[in-house]
Amino acid sequence: MTALILPDPIGLICGEALPAAARPAGYAALVAAYRLSVPAPDELVAIGERHTYRQEGRWRILTPRYQPAETVAAHLEFALRHQGVDLAVLNALFQTLAPEVIEEWVRSEPTGQYARRTWFLYEWLTGRRLDLADAPRAPYAAILDPQQHYAITGEMVTRHRVRNNLPGTSDFCPLVRRTETLDGLLRDDLANEARAVVQRTAPDLMARAAAFLLLQDSKASYVIEGERPPQDRIQRWGQAISEAGQAPLTDEQLLRLQRIVIGDARFTHMGWRLAGGFVGSRDRDTNAPLPDHISARPDDLKSLIGGLIAYDTRSEIADGALNPVIAAAAVAFGFVFIHPFEDGNGRIHRWLVHHVLGRRGFNPRGIVFPVSAVFLERLEDYKAVLEHYSRPRLALTQWETTPQLNVHVLNETRDFFRFFDATRQAEFLAQCVVHTIRNTLPQEIDYLRRYDVAKRRVEAFVELPDTTFDLMMGFLRQNAGHFSRRAREREFKQLTDDEAHAIEAIYQDLLMDKIEPVEHGKA
Repeated sequence: MTALILPDPIGLICGEALPAAARPAGYAALVAAYRLSVPAPDELVAIGERHTYRQEGRWRILTPRYQPAETVAAHLEFALRHQGVDLAVLNALFQTLAPEVIEEWVRSEPTGQYARRTWFLYEWLTGRRLDLADAPRAPYAAILDPQQHYAITGEMVTRHRVRNNLPGTSDFCPLVRRTETLDGLLRDDLANEARAVVQRTAPDLMARAAAFLLLQDSKASYVIEGERPPQDRIQRWGQAISEAGQAPLTDEQLLRLQRIVIGDARFTHMGWRLAGGFVGSRDRDTNAPLPDHISARPDDLKSLIGGLIAYDTRSEIADGALNPVIAAAAVAFGFVFIHPFEDGNGRIHRWLVHHVLGRRGFNPRGIVFPVSAVFLERLEDYKAVLEHYSRPRLALTQWETTPQLNVHVLNETRDFFRFFDATRQAEFLAQCVVHTIRNTLPQEIDYLRRYDVAKRRVEAFVELPDTTFDLMMGFLRQNAGHFSRRAREREFKQLTDDEAHAIEAIYQDLLMDKIEPVEHGKA
């Protein structure tokens, strides 16, 4: 079997220092041996000298009894067994590794599941057929271990005797690892929880709550981008959000959404980017780009967006479809990382969350989960999730400033966007969805109930048109439950002092107290 030769000294692996008295194993060993230029996996594994497990930053240190043989095949098997599938590392490795190494391994273990899984992944990632006859009869092995990754049921591939349960295609296939956090968040039937909240709410009250949440989400999506658009643009975007998931995702639909989200297109190129793109700031003196994130190259957009659309379709219609929240994280964050448009990417990225959840029937009919509003509440966490992806890839991207003060990417970066670990993004989205179902939605319904009670109490001693009552509540909300002098002297000068004090007391009693988070199963 082909020996794995580690450098001496080993030095940094994916920019991470190897812990003392430890030897890299699995993907870390393969990255070091072949000097692969890949972003650091969220977890690296090494073998320690002591018979105790420990965790040091990204490093999980196993005991000597786990030490694989120093061959490529042994470290590949170790990686698949203990770390799952890392398409980014495997893709980089297969571009360097001689095909004979995989062929040798498969011939020596023709029925071995790890050899056959590696064989399939080699051909799937590279598009090259190895010099191997079809696998002999053996139990079908899943490419993704469902105990390690979220996967679809997939289809049987007779050549390798494997089940291809990858959620995407070789053009775009982010993976999400099973973690205690995700399993805990997604263990319950969240879709049924949301439907239960709707079913026990009066239809007219639910309709008002739905309208407010839709407007709230549309407005928040612009605020995240630092924009304060006019109300008509907010409402148009809200209408687009309400229609998310009604039709399959297509290129034309994404282009249409950009036209809706960009109000004044005189200074924005509409359609797919024709030049480089970045997110960040500019040098104050030269106006040169200072990127925090560099977008996919224009030449790669067709295959990446085609792959993203194929992922959305495959993960939805496949037998045993992907969990909707996992699929939404992969599609929505994958889109914003690719950044295919000159402007509008962030809002369309959040629209895609609605699209995937709505397409799979996750949210109750007519209800939009205000994920953008929750993202805005957790803005620092949201930024950290974006940076978790962008920072290591920025370090591996070679670029130069163009005469137009844009970025021009000099190296191949397509693989950064088609294969990435979306676990952190999925955890964040799952937390936001759970918060929406168990807190935001019930609290809005509860607030509207209180609002209606307040209106009935006020109408017991003073008759007001609905618009005037709503305006009054707005004034009280802005002034901590009291009428300002201006409001008493102008808009509500007809009220007596007793009436004004009574209205303030009603507002403070019903609408000012803090609403605590709703317990699981209650509304």
